[in-house]
Amino acid sequence: MVRHRMLLLVVFLSSGAAIYGIIGQVFAKTATGVEEVRLSRTGRFWLVTFLAVLLIVGCLVGAAVMALGYRQVENLLEVITIIRSDYLHEVSTRRLVEGAAKGIVGALGDPYSVYLEPETFKHLQEQIRGSFGGLGILVGMKDQRLTVIKPFPDTPAGRAGVKAGDVIVKIEDRQTQGLDLETAVSLMRGPVGTTVTLTLMRPGSGPLTLTLEREEITVPTVEGKLLPGGIGYLTISQFTERTPAEVHQVLGKLRAKGMRALILDLRDNPGGELQAAVRVADYFVPPGPVVYVDYRNDKDEVYSASGPRLGLPLVVLVNENSASAAEIVAAAIKETGSGKIVGTRTFGKGVVQSVYPLKNGAGLKLTTARYLTPRKHDINGKGVEPDVKVEQPANGEDRQLAAAQEILRGAGR
Repeated sequence: MVRHRMLLLVVFLSSGAAIYGIIGQVFAKTATGVEEVRLSRTGRFWLVTFLAVLLIVGCLVGAAVMALGYRQVENLLEVITIIRSDYLHEVSTRRLVEGAAKGIVGALGDPYSVYLEPETFKHLQEQIRGSFGGLGILVGMKDQRLTVIKPFPDTPAGRAGVKAGDVIVKIEDRQTQGLDLETAVSLMRGPVGTTVTLTLMRPGSGPLTLTLEREEITVPTVEGKLLPGGIGYLTISQFTERTPAEVHQVLGKLRAKGMRALILDLRDNPGGELQAAVRVADYFVPPGPVVYVDYRNDKDEVYSASGPRLGLPLVVLVNENSASAAEIVAAAIKETGSGKIVGTRTFGKGVVQSVYPLKNGAGLKLTTARYLTPRKHDINGKGVEPDVKVEQPANGEDRQLAAAQEILRGAGR
């Protein structure tokens, strides 16, 4: 321990000696005892530049010491020093710094905050810009395993026979255990025409390996049909910027067919764009707050409904995979008394992430706010409780849909 503390001291003393040596070369005493400068104009420029950089670094280190405490910074430097001097294999500084960054974010204990390595961050930016190909599946975390929520028909995954409930255990050669959802999704996406190999586990069978070619995925997020008794059925798989227009179109067709009540199915909906969810809620709730975005330091934001309501009896179906934006819509409908919620308690993701680009090409996805319902309830980690709890049996029977139909038939009597 003493030797490692000495190593730290040597680092700082060496820096000081270097500065002293440079200054010693700048000034020298003449025979008369008068100091004279022996540096050229170029030399003076580099001296000033060096001292300025040194001052900035000193300020940064000082700020870190004040923010984290001397002992904490000392421990971090000591760990780095020990690894650099005693570890069996040589390790690059970049690898150590990236590991430290991951550890700092991981110490938050927040599954939605993550340090994104340069390659992962690049994929995320491509996803945001829309210049990417996909496989045609919705995935989520169930029991901390990367699980297929829904494969879309006529997509690479749908044509290959991927099924809801399949667990993705490997993407290429990378294990998904312990991988965050954002990183997993980014690994499956990439340029159109490239391939990716998935290893799946399916209940009742062994590992299944599929190599899929990425395509530009454009699947509708909204589907609808008219059930017996004039009950409309509208399902939203996720919220994108196209979703409000699709909802408008499907509702128009259902009303033209004589719809007198509606079932809104948000089961297995992982969320999506906040503003799209608010615009969808516009059809179902009265004017007023739909969701509050509560920041730690910044001013809170409120997103409100303002458009005309559908004005029909309404039941919303939810389950444990209804998350984020889907929970916002369900909570707004429940708390404004606009409809009944049927199913099981929702996932409970009520937080907002912001993405920060870093100078080394990496990124930081950090939780910066939380969603609050119209009555300012925090749903994160709690979810939205249904008005009528209905569990789904394992035999495939849709008891939740049947319960919703029964409620609406009773409302029409």
